[in-house]
Amino acid sequence: MEITRTVYWNRVQGSVTPADQWLGMSGGRYSVGVREFCCREAAHKDFRTAAEDLACIGQISVSHETVRQLVEAEGRRAVSQQRAGELGPGWTAADCRSGPQEPTCVITGADGVKVPLVTEAEKQKRRKRRARHKKGQPPRRPMARGSDLPYKEFKIAAFYDPAKDHQYAIGTSGNATTLGQLIRRIASQLKVNEAEIVYCVSDGAVWIRGLYRLQLPLLEVHILDYYHFREHVIGASQVVYGRGTAESQLWRKEICGLMLEQGPEVVLTRIAGLRKTLRSAAKRSALEDLSKFIGKRKEMLQYPQFVAAGYEIGSGPTEAFCKTLTSRLKGASRRWDKPNAEAIMALAAVRASDLWGTYWDRQRPIPA
Repeated sequence: MEITRTVYWNRVQGSVTPADQWLGMSGGRYSVGVREFCCREAAHKDFRTAAEDLACIGQISVSHETVRQLVEAEGRRAVSQQRAGELGPGWTAADCRSGPQEPTCVITGADGVKVPLVTEAEKQKRRKRRARHKKGQPPRRPMARGSDLPYKEFKIAAFYDPAKDHQYAIGTSGNATTLGQLIRRIASQLKVNEAEIVYCVSDGAVWIRGLYRLQLPLLEVHILDYYHFREHVIGASQVVYGRGTAESQLWRKEICGLMLEQGPEVVLTRIAGLRKTLRSAAKRSALEDLSKFIGKRKEMLQYPQFVAAGYEIGSGPTEAFCKTLTSRLKGASRRWDKPNAEAIMALAAVRASDLWGTYWDRQRPIPA
């Protein structure tokens, strides 16, 4: 459908196009609907393929560069709204009740993920190529400075209820302090202080433990994700008994079973007993490292108590959010400027948090 619009102009107010408000294009050349289609198509594929699919499926003819610009601009808008608290969770702790007689419960977790970035060395090469082809072309915006390293750690936090009916995730390219501020604000929006049960499940990273101790001291417990513990046990078993051997698997099952049934003290005693029987320095060192890992996290490994209380001991939702929020960022030959990577991650977080409709409805014009 083609629409002819009348543009009014005067010296004082400049150009005014009344039809644009009705069409939902008051914010620029492209309507909210077109921008949303671009974001949907580019969520799991490269921008060139997204542009081709838009032309095929939606009869929207835009270049892949236009798609990129529109998607990254929307992502930056989402980042801004998240940081300002305008795009917060659409639920609170009062909604997190598994049944009429069940207590309200909110679970949280955090993690770090590596994101591929364009380095400054690569930017220098691009600037040289651009300079060789600059003659006769219109001036282009200067390139932003590249990263000092090819990969940087982005940080992600998640809040959810045991039934996973209510979920909210957010990511940032900032440091632990930045993430801590976001966690504290989200917790306030969720009113987690009114929940009857609040706890954390994450891996054993020191920065995560310190973050929650500082920002959410009201947490009842901080649980070490069982599968991270299991990975450390597997690593030690392979050094002691050999990779893939029956002895290695039996010892892993024994240690993990003891941890689930009797807790860290019994496990530490069993590891110490085995270590005394070994002469290999490498094997003794592997068991010593495992003992230190457990010893520093005893309060996080009280699995018998956690299971008896009905707490989850796996950080599956947080791990899933880590993959969901960064899946578009990773892949062969994909490299990003940090702000653009954060923008793409913000759009993925909006969708994963069931806020996609809310985000776009806010941008659509209000009918007169």
